[in-house]
Amino acid sequence: MSEIVRFGVSLEKELLEKFDILIKEKKYPNRSEAIRDLIRENLVKREWIEGKEVAGAITLVFDHHKRELVNILTDIQHDFHTLIISSQHIHLDHDNCLEIIVVRGKPTEVRELADKLRATKGVKYGSLSIATTGKELV
Repeated sequence: MSEIVRFGVSLEKELLEKFDILIKEKKYPNRSEAIRDLIRENLVKREWIEGKEVAGAITLVFDHHKRELVNILTDIQHDFHTLIISSQHIHLDHDNCLEIIVVRGKPTEVRELADKLRATKGVKYGSLSIATTGKELV
């Protein structure tokens, strides 16, 4: 386990009060865990900016009755097969499907794939959730 280092932080009282409310809302056990999480979140963003190998999830919602849409989405995914680790297709109701595509690779390529999928006519909603491979984090 890593060595724990204690340090002091000076904040405006109002800012600390708002932070404590946030900590309670998010169910953190203490300030230290919340601060660790904030630091890690920013380190993950930095991995994406610096172009390191990253992971993420692309989420799509679409009408599977839309002519050729499923085939187009599949063709796009095949064009980026080296990035895709896994995908899951869920039938939300008679008309709508949710697809979650887990990816790993260079941020520019992952974003390109997400953008192509989201921009496909017939996709009702698309998002990219950025994550990390964990290699750079403690």
